Amino acid sequence: MPARASVDGIINLYKPVGITSAKALYRVRSITGVRKSGHAGTLDPGAEGVLVLCQGRATKLVEQIMDLPKVYRATARLDVTSESFDCGFPLRDVPVETPPAADDVRVALAKFQGVIKQAPPRVSAVKLGGVPAYKTLGAENAPPLRSRDAMIYWTCLHGFEWPHVDFEVACGRGTYVRALIRDLGFRLGTGGCLTSLVRTAVGPFTTEIAWSFQGLESESFGGAYLVPLDQAAEMVGRRPVSIPPLPEL
Repeated sequence: MPARASVDGIINLYKPVGITSAKALYRVRSITGVRKSGHAGTLDPGAEGVLVLCQGRATKLVEQIMDLPKVYRATARLDVTSESFDCGFPLRDVPVETPPAADDVRVALAKFQGVIKQAPPRVSAVKLGGVPAYKTLGAENAPPLRSRDAMIYWTCLHGFEWPHVDFEVACGRGTYVRALIRDLGFRLGTGGCLTSLVRTAVGPFTTEIAWSFQGLESESFGGAYLVPLDQAAEMVGRRPVSIPPLPEL
């Protein structure tokens, strides 16, 4: 009998909007038939892009992958806000007497580069006394969310036409783009609400080489979609860690 293809390795999945990371993982499990698997870094249902899945013995690489730099392309509105700082909750208008200019937005974004202090959104899964923060939303006497360090490697403004902002950010583990937009609005004296988010890269895993569900379904077991364990370990373990280059405009 021919040898069975290995299941140990990484799948670079393009998660679509409208599905949780957990459900995306379950769907891939149903396609590949591999139960021992996990994802390396959650993407919200409203976000799309790179979701790195580890199968078999590659699950030991999850923590290393989560530590890799990530790149996001985001759009936001500065004339509104919401409880979640995205469109998942009702939008509230924020009056702005004098809208900022594009240069104001660019300069404000650049000031976030480096190690910054960032308070997670209340709707995040950060634990407060063992309870996820989102479960304390609206609760009286809910404990405050403490600011913590976040690493921003670079920011790049792609477009601005009041009140819409289109930008890209390369950041480290635990950075909340919604919180970055909230803080950008605070710095500009405006609102701040995420309207779309695409994770374009997690380390060497990018959208250009990501697989759709349909692509996975078209491949045979352990097919071209699987980055073998030895190759994955070499890609993930490279030192020093390569920071994604700033895009050329």
